[in-house]
Amino acid sequence: MEIYVGNLAYATTDDGLKAAFAQFGEVTAVRVVTDRMTGRSKGFGFVTMPDAAQAQAAIDALNGHELDGRTVRVNESQPKPREDRGGFGGGRGGYRGGFGGGRGGFGGDRGGFGDRGPRRETRW
Repeated sequence: MEIYVGNLAYATTDDGLKAAFAQFGEVTAVRVVTDRMTGRSKGFGFVTMPDAAQAQAAIDALNGHELDGRTVRVNESQPKPREDRGGFGGGRGGYRGGFGGGRGGFGGDRGGFGDRGPRRETRW
């Protein structure tokens, strides 16, 4: 089970996070998320524990607990929702947004250059 750990101190390391969770069972992976440009922690991370019962025990025990001077938020990780951004356009300015309609793209699920909504009958 993958566990989300939020409100981490910037000084918290992978090893420190692993040590906090290891007392509840086997930890297979730990990742404190860092900023690509600065290398500094973003204040959250993920811990993977293969046994769901041990993972739940860790969540129950550590949620609201202090770690490296900060009260951490611990819960089961939820998959990151993916936005369907499409290509160009995508909700920016203008009527129906950019080149490709409200959802953007060259012919994404609502748009493209050729789709301008319902067709009107021509008068000629």
